[in-house]
Amino acid sequence: MKMMFQTEREDLAYTVRKMFDRKDTNIAGGNMSVKVFDQNDHPYILMTPTFMSETYFAELHAAQIMVIDAETYEKIDGVGDVTREVNMHEEAYTAHPGIRCVYHSHAPKAMFWATAGMDMPNVTEVTRELGEIKCLPYAPACTQELADTVHEALTKIGDKAMENVFLLNSHGILVTATDLHVATRVMETLEWNAEIAYQQTIFIKLGILPDYQSCGKNYKEPMPKGALPGIAMPQINKVSTEHPFPEHIQRPDEDKY
Repeated sequence: MKMMFQTEREDLAYTVRKMFDRKDTNIAGGNMSVKVFDQNDHPYILMTPTFMSETYFAELHAAQIMVIDAETYEKIDGVGDVTREVNMHEEAYTAHPGIRCVYHSHAPKAMFWATAGMDMPNVTEVTRELGEIKCLPYAPACTQELADTVHEALTKIGDKAMENVFLLNSHGILVTATDLHVATRVMETLEWNAEIAYQQTIFIKLGILPDYQSCGKNYKEPMPKGALPGIAMPQINKVSTEHPFPEHIQRPDEDKY
């Protein structure tokens, strides 16, 4: 007999192991979740358990993935306990109906910018679609204040919330995406951008560069209109029951982020 959402829980457990092994989070924590629907279109949040890194070193089995009712926020299934940061995930999902994955990470290179409380210069071509990489105001981890800060920031950016990253001041990174595997791609490319932006900072201080450079020009110059790809949608069905995304999704022009 299959578990509830067995396919999706197996995929999330596998992905968490890969992300931990690739140092896209650390042993101090981080968490991942996906939003799924049953045959009656009832929403659920599948989420990694508390202490996924500290206790389990991200070696999770599908049965350890929590199943949380997205309307009542009650735990329905899963071996273990729900993380205290579930409120941040819940608030993210309510910010936009197109968000289907929330990925909170402690990736080291991006953490450099987050702990400095700085927006990260966006310099690599592959990350330009993310627009500005903003650092949110500080709020203590696991608090409702942090969850509310995330919700408010995501609500303000409209459809961009479907493929976005925020730095959480002194705490980490928050990726929202249409799909688990899109979120991991955003996180990995963000890490590369974080390191390259740091290296460009050194060249700027040495006087070798006048400012951050991207795509052959100053990084503050917007990409040509229409040059950015559309918001990434799932390409491989990893969910047992598909649920439609909002219609008429638009990625804002880069200079309007």
